Amino acid sequence: MTEIEKVKEIEKTEREKIRESIKMRKEKQKLGQFEKATVECPECGSHTLVHDYERAELVCNECGLVVDADFIDQGPEWRAFDHDQRMKRSRVGAPMTYTIHDKGLSTMIDWRNRDSYGKSISSKSRAQLYRLRKWQRRIRVSNATERNLAFALSELDRMASALGLSRNVRETAAVVYRKAVEKNLIRGRSIEGVAAAALYAACRQCNVPRTLDEIGEVSRVSRKEIGRTYRFISRELGLKLIPTSPIDYVPRFCSGLNLRGEVQSKAVEILRQASEKELTSGRGPTGVAAAAIYIASILCGDRRTQREVAEVAGITEVTIRNRYKELAEELDIEIIL
Repeated sequence: MTEIEKVKEIEKTEREKIRESIKMRKEKQKLGQFEKATVECPECGSHTLVHDYERAELVCNECGLVVDADFIDQGPEWRAFDHDQRMKRSRVGAPMTYTIHDKGLSTMIDWRNRDSYGKSISSKSRAQLYRLRKWQRRIRVSNATERNLAFALSELDRMASALGLSRNVRETAAVVYRKAVEKNLIRGRSIEGVAAAALYAACRQCNVPRTLDEIGEVSRVSRKEIGRTYRFISRELGLKLIPTSPIDYVPRFCSGLNLRGEVQSKAVEILRQASEKELTSGRGPTGVAAAAIYIASILCGDRRTQREVAEVAGITEVTIRNRYKELAEELDIEIIL
């Protein structure tokens, strides 16, 4: 009798488990249908849904059906009409960034002796504020690793500013350097060399090419050291970077030579024809780009001398002569000098 009771109890628990699993499956299906309904119109099946923030409604752009109503506005409750008002009314700090060693999450005590209302702080509190400011600077960098990281990121920012690089390139370079620190690739190498190599890798990742010579001019290490360190960190971190295309250099060189958009388009067209005939492989991208710009400037009647193009591209006149002769012969371009 006891064994029969045990068997019945086991069967009962198994039935309860099956019921619970069926119930969970139904709830998941309901959630899936709700999520599908929020991104797809149930009437016409369209995916072009528009948020009407004045009426707090989600409306289908095709058939006009109100899919959802009374949704919550995730934005701030205040309004601002210019940048100053937005900065005054905002109650949050700057966004997180990898270009600062603590990712911008620490507190900064301002150097101005004023409170949050803009009023001047009394002379009694100024001595205490000075001490707080001094200790705040000290505790931001707690150990040698953070000190080295802070120095490296400031060096990255200095080089990026000298080269006129955008924010996303700086962020990418900081991420590459942090990965190198995590894998202990800095040991035995100079911080400046690894920072310069990380910046060069970030430029190639973001399709904003800069040559090793340009990086070497703004850094405190040699071109050879940057190239060697770059090859090492790209191998260790598994950075898959495609070779730089000469087309990526055309906008910058044309801007430096004050050429029209017509010349730039013609140079890109010449380079595409050259890449189809595999004339760009095995040659320096800057030299090929400079030669294409030189040819395009002559064809479009906005002539620039070989010396002017060579100075902007950072190469010699001999390189331009050799490359433009190759392109003109292979692509059957008649150049009247």
